[in-house]
Amino acid sequence: MERFDLDPERPIVGQVARFDPWKNPLGVIEAYRIVKRRVSDVQLVMIGSFAHDDPECGEWCEKTIREAGTARDVHVLTNLSDVEVNALQRSFTLAFQLSIREGFGLAVTEALWKGVPVVGTRVGGIPLQVIDGVTGFLVDSVHEAAEKAYLLLTRRGLAKRLGRNGTEHVRKNFLLTKDLKDHLILHLELVGG
Repeated sequence: MERFDLDPERPIVGQVARFDPWKNPLGVIEAYRIVKRRVSDVQLVMIGSFAHDDPECGEWCEKTIREAGTARDVHVLTNLSDVEVNALQRSFTLAFQLSIREGFGLAVTEALWKGVPVVGTRVGGIPLQVIDGVTGFLVDSVHEAAEKAYLLLTRRGLAKRLGRNGTEHVRKNFLLTKDLKDHLILHLELVGG
């Protein structure tokens, strides 16, 4: 965190996603700016990667950096190792996943597993993971995302409870052990016993 000029004593909001329009990086910055007006010490970390099959990633990274401007508390990070991403995700007070389109959204699972509540849009696989009011919040707009982020930043007990619920939700539903258990149950049902 020190290397990236992040203060571990201050709240951190983050999103881990490729740089492309579907991940809505500009919307993340807009939501952060709304929150920043009310929680002045909050920091934003956007961790992005470049998909080899997406030639627009570089352009979207540049757009994101331009939108962030020179704001001291906005950190747009690229080309991090898995260990660095893991460490930074664990430092998040809350995670955004404000995608316009999304598949399953592995970054959501990763954040929840680490006890970080998620504010995410109601698209793709995000609602499978974010149980509204239980593991985080589902939102339909940038302004609603900012409101829910403000709530989590100012009610730390709520954020911790949703984070614990998120870890348990992932443990019960999205780990390999769940698949193994389901296969064993199916096997037992098929062979009897």
